[in-house]
Amino acid sequence: MNINLESKINNDIYTEYVYETFDIQNKDETSVSIPMNLKPVEDKEWEIGLILGGSGSGKTTILKKMGNIQDCLFDKKLALISNFDFLNPIEACELLCSMGLASVPTWLRPFHLLSNGEQYRAKLAYLVGSIKDGETLLIDEFTSVVDRNVAKSMSCALQKYIRKEGKKIVLASCHYDIIEWLNPNWVYSPMNGKLEFRRLARRPNIKLSVIRVESSAWGMFKKHHYLTETIPTGMCFVFKWDDVVVSFVSFSPLPSGTVKNAVRLSRSVVLPEFQGLGIGSMTTDFISQIAKNKGHRIYTKTINPRLGKYRENSERWKPTSKNGKLLKGQSKEKGENTWTTKRRPSYCYEYIGDGLKGYEHLLKPIAEMRNTKQTILNLQ
Repeated sequence: MNINLESKINNDIYTEYVYETFDIQNKDETSVSIPMNLKPVEDKEWEIGLILGGSGSGKTTILKKMGNIQDCLFDKKLALISNFDFLNPIEACELLCSMGLASVPTWLRPFHLLSNGEQYRAKLAYLVGSIKDGETLLIDEFTSVVDRNVAKSMSCALQKYIRKEGKKIVLASCHYDIIEWLNPNWVYSPMNGKLEFRRLARRPNIKLSVIRVESSAWGMFKKHHYLTETIPTGMCFVFKWDDVVVSFVSFSPLPSGTVKNAVRLSRSVVLPEFQGLGIGSMTTDFISQIAKNKGHRIYTKTINPRLGKYRENSERWKPTSKNGKLLKGQSKEKGENTWTTKRRPSYCYEYIGDGLKGYEHLLKPIAEMRNTKQTILNLQ
C-alpha cells in the first residue's frame, strides 16, 4: 500500500523561475508517494512498533493514517501530579516513577517549571497512563527534543512500562540510537518500505565509574530527594556514566544495642535525566555488596515505590519488622483506602546478598581517597 499525496501548484514568478532553471515539466501539481507496508503487523502479537527515518520520509503521514496522534496539555496552576486526576494518588506516583520521573520534588512543581527532559517524561506518563484497553497510542517525534542520554533512559523506562501493563504503542522517530533501549517488536522504514520484526533483547550494559566523595557532593543532588536536610555523617559515593555524573549513594552508621557493625543507606539519588534505567537499584546494591564484604550489616528505609518494589522482589533483600509500617507518629484509620504523603508506609529492608571483594579501597578514610582514580564498574 502506498499513501499518495497530491497538491495543486499555485504558479507565480518564483515557481516559473524553478521551472526554467531546473527544467521541471509538470507545472500543474506536485505529488509524493509514501510506502506503508504494515499489513504483516496485523497478524502478529506485539506491544511496541517504531517507524524510523529521516525528516521528510513520511513518518508523520503514516502515523496519521493509523489513527490520531495523541498529545496532552497541563494546567499551569496545578502541581504536576495533580494533573493525573484520572488516577488515585498512589497510581499517579507509580506511573511517574515507571516513566523514570521519580524525583519527588518535581511532582510538586507546575509543568512549565520542569526541564525539557522532565516535561517530555511527564507527557509520556500522561499519555501512556490514559491508554484504554484495545487502544494503540501513537506518538510522533519521539525523543527529538531531548538529550541523547535522556532519550535512552526514557526509551528503556517506556518499554518496561508498556510490556508490564500489556499496552500497545507506535512511535515515530529519526533517531537510530534508541532502538536497543526501546526494544521494539518491529521497526518500519518508510524510506525503503522495509518492515523488520525483532527479537526482544536485554538493554545494553551500562558501564559506570564510581568515586568516593566528601559529603559536600550532596549539594548537587539534594533538590531531587524528598529529604533535603544535611546528610548524616558517613561514606559518600558518586557514579558517572560516560564521564557524566548520574547518581549519588551514601551510607551511615546505624547505632544499635543488638546489631554490630550496622549501617544504613542514608541517601540515594539518580539525576532526573538518567532515571528509568535501574541505576538506583544497581548502585545501592553495589554499595551494599562492598559494605557487606567489610563486615557490615546494611539496612535501608525508603518511601520511593520504584526502589521499594525492586527490593520487595529481590533475593538480595529481606524485609525487616518495620517494613510496610507507617512512619513514627503517623496513623491510619481501619479500613481507610485514601493516601497522603504523611501516611505513606516505608519499605524497610536488610541486605542479605553476597559481599563483593576487590573494592576495599573505596571504604578507606576519605583523606586517603582524594587522589585515587575512578573505579570502573560494568553493571547490568
